[in-house]
Amino acid sequence: MKISEADILIAPGLGNSPAEHWQRRWSERMSSGRIIEQDEWDEPVLADWIDRIHREVTLATRPVVLIGHSLSVAAIVHTAQLRLKDTKVRGAFLVSPPDFDAPDLPAEALPFGNVPTDPLPFPSIVVASTTDPLVSLDRARGFAADWGSDFMPAGDAGHINAASGHGPWPEGLLMFAELMKRLSTH
Repeated sequence: MKISEADILIAPGLGNSPAEHWQRRWSERMSSGRIIEQDEWDEPVLADWIDRIHREVTLATRPVVLIGHSLSVAAIVHTAQLRLKDTKVRGAFLVSPPDFDAPDLPAEALPFGNVPTDPLPFPSIVVASTTDPLVSLDRARGFAADWGSDFMPAGDAGHINAASGHGPWPEGLLMFAELMKRLSTH
């Protein structure tokens, strides 16, 4: 599937993504990419984030590919289990899924816990680094196994955000291209 054939919905995590974050950069570079904006970024409410993700999917005019980072990975998985079965979502690219048992996880993220462990109803890739303070590589690999996702290690990349030096993140674009190629065969 070509990027131009899909609505690429990009979901930032807690606190939103600044302009230099790879998600914002990708949304500007991809002709069909757009950010799923939340009303409350700093004290998020899971039900509100689920509603917004579902609404954006419903409003999309083409097949949808979701790109989530950090807390939005949890929100996407919650949404998938509740409202995204048999919808136009064709795939998801899930980066740095948070471990709700991680000691450094912000308290504001905790209501997003109890993330479903059922397989996702669409193909997906989980990407995580070996040095992410919010999820170990083994835990991220376990999430991928639970969700039926392929797993791609990102090496020493921190939380794969602007603070860890991931502005353009060309390696991530290559990983995303793998997902899009796979979706062409589905």
